[in-house]
Amino acid sequence: MIERELIITTKHGTMPSFTACPEGPGTWPAVILLMDAPGMREELRNHARRIAKGGYFCLLPDMYYRLGTIRLDLSRRDDAMTAVVRAARQSLTDTLVKDDMAAILSFVDAQAKVTPGPVGTVGHCMSGRYITTTAAQFPHRIKAAASLYGVGLVTDTDDSPHRHLAGIAAELYYGFGEIDKSTPPSYVAAFRAALDKAGVKFSLDVFPGADHGYCFAERQAYSAAAAEESWRKLFDLWRRNLNGH
Repeated sequence: MIERELIITTKHGTMPSFTACPEGPGTWPAVILLMDAPGMREELRNHARRIAKGGYFCLLPDMYYRLGTIRLDLSRRDDAMTAVVRAARQSLTDTLVKDDMAAILSFVDAQAKVTPGPVGTVGHCMSGRYITTTAAQFPHRIKAAASLYGVGLVTDTDDSPHRHLAGIAAELYYGFGEIDKSTPPSYVAAFRAALDKAGVKFSLDVFPGADHGYCFAERQAYSAAAAEESWRKLFDLWRRNLNGH
């Protein structure tokens, strides 16, 4: 596997990123992995490696680059660290992420190892919102978008993603945990209804007994059954929409 730590230039500065793709000749469809609120760390790189092992060029950007370098040891998480995570997460907006996605797409288009054409996205937690907003903003490029335990999808504000699903060309996948307090049944039901109303192509799972963060093997909330089913759904999604286009 080929791994690189590199810099992507954006209109707001330089964004450190991690890429992974298979070795050998040929090109690979691009999958963009958007981080969750705790930011860049090894467990996300391991997810990028698994995506690359499946036959994709995976790019993991540091979405907090505007704040400098934020690296947190989640095993020592306390109230002070939680406050840092919350502040960093709140520094992002849909517009800023749109600007970053434009730079990311330009970057992958210049890579010799990337297959030209449609790209996929996947986001955890806070980035469930951003894989949805960018699918609407870049329908000509993003053809497969997936969210795991995504928050911020249904809010009371006018810019809530569930109000702006029309025009999405990507096939969408959403995975939620049954006992995740951040995505209660009413939230999931409201989002499902919005997806149905918009007429977009999607699938949505609620995994019995699963909690927030169920896909991270390093977490207390890890659920092997839910995680492996989500991985299967992710690779099926990308295979349908990115391979052999």
